[in-house]
Amino acid sequence: MTGLGYTVPAVVSVLAVCALEFTVLRTGLFRKLAYWLSMVIVLGFQVPVDGWLTKLSAPVVIYDERQTSGVRFPFDIPIEDFLFGFALVTGVLLVWEYQRVRGGEDG
Repeated sequence: MTGLGYTVPAVVSVLAVCALEFTVLRTGLFRKLAYWLSMVIVLGFQVPVDGWLTKLSAPVVIYDERQTSGVRFPFDIPIEDFLFGFALVTGVLLVWEYQRVRGGEDG
């Protein structure tokens, strides 16, 4: 297992989104309860759907295990899926929040 094909990009995507927030956008999103509640909602849908898609007993999506870390939790979900999901959802919310604040809206 090298992780170069899936693990490394997953980790880089999380680091890039966090760096964007802490160095450029500075929205304060990570300090908001609403953000963390939205992440719980995302996980609430991601776990059963991704669990069904990636279950080792009858996968719909098959990963090249040489390109992942090999860590799967829960329900055989590759941990990288959570990293990519975090980066995707957080990136969208950061841009949304940045545009909202920049536009002078309250909320």
